[in-house]
Amino acid sequence: MRKKTAQYIREYKWSNIFAMIRNNRLDPKICTESFNNKLVVITGATSGIGYHAARKYAAHGASLLCINRNLQKSEALCREIESEFGVKCDYKIADLSNLQDIHQVADELLNLETPIDVLIHNAGVYLTKKELTPEGIEKVFVVQYLSSFIINYILKEKLKSQERARIIMVNSEGHRFAAWGLRLDDLNWERRRYSGLKSYGSAKLAQLLSMIVFNEHFKDTGVSINAMHPGAVKTETGQENGPVYRWYKRNFIDKTLKSPEISAEALYYLGVSKEVEFVSGKFFNLTTLEEPAPPALDKEVAYELWGKSLELSGLQDSKE
Repeated sequence: MRKKTAQYIREYKWSNIFAMIRNNRLDPKICTESFNNKLVVITGATSGIGYHAARKYAAHGASLLCINRNLQKSEALCREIESEFGVKCDYKIADLSNLQDIHQVADELLNLETPIDVLIHNAGVYLTKKELTPEGIEKVFVVQYLSSFIINYILKEKLKSQERARIIMVNSEGHRFAAWGLRLDDLNWERRRYSGLKSYGSAKLAQLLSMIVFNEHFKDTGVSINAMHPGAVKTETGQENGPVYRWYKRNFIDKTLKSPEISAEALYYLGVSKEVEFVSGKFFNLTTLEEPAPPALDKEVAYELWGKSLELSGLQDSKE
């Protein structure tokens, strides 16, 4: 670990930090192309970024399949989408902190007869205190990272057979909170003091590392996979925490944030625009290409994480 830390320190560049600060002020590029009769799958679509992304795609003619936890909110969302935009909206109920639910919904997506044109991994959670899933894995790591890994892995052959699809992972500049890299020997935070920012950053870093390997799997297949920072926008993330955190978020953090509609604009551009049709394996700040932190570019760790992720999720690596 010390060797990796020293390596990352040497690789950090002030120019990348200044670029991130500049990019944070930019508006997303706008795509006005239609997306009629295409299928878009979105996780966490009943509020925040996912909700506005669903409306954005529906407004341009896409059919939706939303993966959410709450049945009543899912039904209300689909009624709203279908009545307002005249497109088909369906949903599947899954708790993306539960490996059994993740596998089940991934298998259901695998068995769809309809091609998946865009797959958006948006569901997320932020916790100030450590929680474990029923399988004994740290919850933020599962929701923010392992759920997208499992779904991508199970769907990869289906997507490749389609010869065209785009995967977009709602990531974060927060991956920079894991400044010294991913601790594969302590993913459950048993040897370190748990921190909400650090656990969130580690999970987002893991997602970027997985993108390196998925991008190699998808090379020359017509399938792209990219990650994006959604901007400093107001979402429902963090509502699982205690009253003090919720009060602080409502009265201080939220008042500095923008509408998640800008994130939806970026997700539509990345999913539809011909300008990024052949771009893959990249990190965007909204729609601006950006170099992530050095730990997110480490291929050696990416492959170590790949093996660990297969083990944690109960998957067997296929022979490519």
